[in-house]
Order: sequence, then C-alpha cells, then structure tokens
Amino acid sequence: MADVTTTAGPAISLRKVEESAPALVSLYKSAGMSLEKHGLAGLRAAVYLVLDYSGSMKPYYADGSVQELADRVLGLSANLDDDGRVPVVFFSTDVDAVADISLTSHQGRVAEIVAGLGHMGRTSYHLAMDAVIDHYLDSGSTAPALVVFQTDGGPISKHAAERYLCKAARLPLFWQFVGFGNTRSSQFDFLRKLDELAVPAKRPVDNSGFFHAGSDPRKVSDAELYDRLVAEFPAWLAAATAQGVVR
Repeated sequence: MADVTTTAGPAISLRKVEESAPALVSLYKSAGMSLEKHGLAGLRAAVYLVLDYSGSMKPYYADGSVQELADRVLGLSANLDDDGRVPVVFFSTDVDAVADISLTSHQGRVAEIVAGLGHMGRTSYHLAMDAVIDHYLDSGSTAPALVVFQTDGGPISKHAAERYLCKAARLPLFWQFVGFGNTRSSQFDFLRKLDELAVPAKRPVDNSGFFHAGSDPRKVSDAELYDRLVAEFPAWLAAATAQGVVR
C-alpha cells in the first residue's frame, strides 16, 4: 500500500506501464490528466474496487462492462499507488471473493475470478464495506484510500449500509459509488441519500460520492469516468485532514 506522501510524478512510471500493461497506457494517461485537473497530481493513495455480483449484474459481466471498469480503476491506481495492484471485493448477499487485479495479470481477470464463484445472490453493501475496512486495517497503511464501489441497485439493509458508511468516516477511506443501470430507476435513491448524509450530525466528514454511469457504462468516456471518480476526493481529503482522519 502507498504511504502518505505527495511527490512530483505518478506512483508508477509510464515506462513501467508500457512494459507491464501496454493495453492500459491510454487509461493511465487519461487518469493522470484527471488527477492533475483536480489538484491531485503526485498524491499517494490506496485504491480499492468493490464489484456487485448480484443476479441482476449478469449482463454487465457478460458484455465486459465489469472488466472494463476494473481496467480503468487499475489505470487510475497506477498513478496513485506503486504496488501495481488493486484489491477487489466481489459481493452479493455475502462477500463472494476478495482478490486482486494487477498490471501484470489484468486481462480476463474478472472472468477468471467469477468462474470460481457460486450463485449470484442479492445485494448487501455493508458486508462488502466491512471487507474493505478489514483489508485496509490489516494492511497497516495510514494512506488515504479511494474505494470505487460499483452496484446496480440498493442494498437489502439500508440501515446497515448507512451505519457502516458513518462508522467508516473515522477512517481515511473515501467511498465513490458508481451506479450501473437505468438512470430513471429509483434503485439509486438510497445512494443519493448516502451522498447527502449530514455532517457532523451523522458523520465527522462527507466520506462518499455517487454518480450514475448509465445502462451501458462502456459509453462513458475515460476522461468523464476519471473526472467523476476523483471529483469529490480533494474536498474529502482536505476535510479529513482537518479532522485528523488523514494524518
């Protein structure tokens, strides 16, 4: 995991990305431009990816949307963290798997992991959030972390999801929720509510964001996706530093 620091350049050099993951070079460059645009160039941060494995997600695994998101998140992570890998949590009713995707083994990695999983269940956010929190604490890192949390619907237990988000606000974790699905669906009303939870009444800092990638997330350009993934991170970083959450 990355240490808390800011340097002049990306965590992993362009040359190393060209050598280890040539297919990700354009993503790496696009992510770097978004980070610079939002004042985050040179930042060191851990990156996590949480993927919805509920039954309604089947089409997004089949058409490559999930793998594409994983590749894009890996391109972002290469700018922020020097270990060349992203921890990935697959969840449905429970946590289905905790694995990773790396620069050296990213192609087809999602399908490889999913091939070993069982039944696609329902949607339970808080167990996946708990898995991320445990992984982060076990890593011993004190670096800020960006958690890209993808889902196509609301959770079984809204109360538990809200409680875990508020509890996690005391840790240097920022949760960027990404919705896959119909933009008119009421499934995402809860995520919009999470995004607006009161500070400090509910949580010490605003530690979450949400954006809707639509029914075909592959149509969202790399530049737009990265802008949306990191747009709220600077404000959280400043607030979390002021509150002593990030040291």
